[in-house]
Formats: sequence, C-alpha cells, structure tokens
Amino acid sequence: MAKYTNSCVRLVNMVFYAHHGVLKEEHTVGAKYEVDAELTFDFTEAAQNDEITKTIDYGAVYKKIREALTLRKYFLIEAVAYEIAHDLLNEFPVLEHVAIRVRKRNPPVDGICDYAEADYSTPRH
Repeated sequence: MAKYTNSCVRLVNMVFYAHHGVLKEEHTVGAKYEVDAELTFDFTEAAQNDEITKTIDYGAVYKKIREALTLRKYFLIEAVAYEIAHDLLNEFPVLEHVAIRVRKRNPPVDGICDYAEADYSTPRH
C-alpha cells in the first residue's frame, strides 16, 4: 500500500509596498500588500534526516514573491496571486501544490475596509 503524506510549509504575512491597482493613483501612490504562501510537498526525508537540501529554501521563496510583487505591475490582486503561484511551481519542482493569499490594505472602496484578499490555489499539473 502506498504511503500518503500531507505536509506543507507556510510563510505567513510577508509585507511589501508595491504599486498595483485599477486606478492610476494606485500605481503612483502605492499600497501595503501582505502575502501568505502555503507550499505543499513531502518533506518527510528532510525532517527524518534534519537535512536542508531535502526541503524548500524559504529565503528563495520569499525573494521570488518579493520580485513578483515589486518588480511587476498588475491591475488585480487576483493576477498577483496567480502569477506568484505559477512562478513558485516553475521555480521549485519539489512543490506539489501551492496556495497564495494576497491582501491589499485599505483598498479604494467607498467606505471603511481593512483589506481586499485574493486566494489562489493550484496543484502541479
């Protein structure tokens, strides 16, 4: 019988200042964005042997997310979440599934709103 392992690493509440949005002013002024990444892969061997080469490099993941958020411009946080997820799957072959949440603090709505959030999740195809 095949062994099933469900393990993941999460990077929670990474904060960046970036210039995304539908409104022209958003691209000029910018806003605070928060990102959560849930990275699913089997890290049993890394855990059993306490071996860093058998797991994912959190620093490299963070850098990839930072680049996607700060070096590109998007209209939608949905597009940001989608691009980050696919960038990570392309960059890290060990990943089986990725879930990304992107929050935009104080979105431009006609009222009080803490944040808008886009949640994108996809398995490796």
